[in-house]
Amino acid sequence: MGGDHGPHVTVPAALGFQARLADVDMVLVGLRDALEAELAASGVAAGPRLRLHHASEVVAMDEPPVQALRYKKDSSMRVAVNLVKSGEAHACVSAGNTGALMAISRFVLRTLAGIDRPAIASVLPNMRRTNTYVLDLGANVDCTPENLLQFGIMGAMLVSALEHKERPSVGLLNIGVEDIKGNETVKQAADLLRSSGLNFAGNVEGDDIYKGGVDVVVCDGFVGNVALKASEGVLQMMASALREEFSRNPFTRLAALVALPVTRAFRQRMDHRRYNGASLLGLRGIVIKSHGSADVFAFGQALERAVEEVRNSVPQRIAARMAQLQVAAA
Repeated sequence: MGGDHGPHVTVPAALGFQARLADVDMVLVGLRDALEAELAASGVAAGPRLRLHHASEVVAMDEPPVQALRYKKDSSMRVAVNLVKSGEAHACVSAGNTGALMAISRFVLRTLAGIDRPAIASVLPNMRRTNTYVLDLGANVDCTPENLLQFGIMGAMLVSALEHKERPSVGLLNIGVEDIKGNETVKQAADLLRSSGLNFAGNVEGDDIYKGGVDVVVCDGFVGNVALKASEGVLQMMASALREEFSRNPFTRLAALVALPVTRAFRQRMDHRRYNGASLLGLRGIVIKSHGSADVFAFGQALERAVEEVRNSVPQRIAARMAQLQVAAA
């Protein structure tokens, strides 16, 4: 029910996704009338593989997380996460209020043993045509060195599961690659990561996210969110500048026609919709946060990410690695 478009996007995306994956069943959670109207508009009826689960409340996009957690116990978001806890669903995907989704998920599902705080992890493109996973992207603005260590472990397990890499490389986002750089929290986190048994590559700078030198970039939520939003702004500026330059005069418009295959390929490669779907890592269940402005294609990508995490047992991998770390420390 959440996001900028609600069921007008999420329901068609779910139908298209299910048509591509014959072995996936879906539960649409929300106001029954609204969901039935969207299904009717698509000429589809609910059935064994596509169930409707009524929820009488909706969390607004600007609603304080505490209010949503305390007073909306029958919200579509809360009901969907409850289905994951009960085992009726393997994963929850929502385009709704990020803070509320994190608060509800943490309260209902709880964190894995050894994990103090869940983190938001997302994938970004890089120059090597691979993926860079970055966490945290906004859930935790103030972090301890131990939190950053846990983020590194969770990110490494996520990459190991989804990219099938035995020892993914982990970098710590800093203002320089030298060990003497950064504040005390980052320096202590580097020491912990260095002795953790992870494939720790040391400090990395902001541009390394897109160079693709490491598989996982670890940072606190404040830094991660600023880096993400700045990157989105740069991409929008580049796209706007290209349109402006290509439309400047008849000659540049002709050049635009000649360059059309290149600009289309560039647009597809940089299309943020392809990377939609952030993982709420560290929970005893799988929860994926879609961007609120996601269209049908983008929300479908978030659903794809949920299925990948289910099939590759991401929470179980994180739990096993944390158990190993605790045994080693004992």
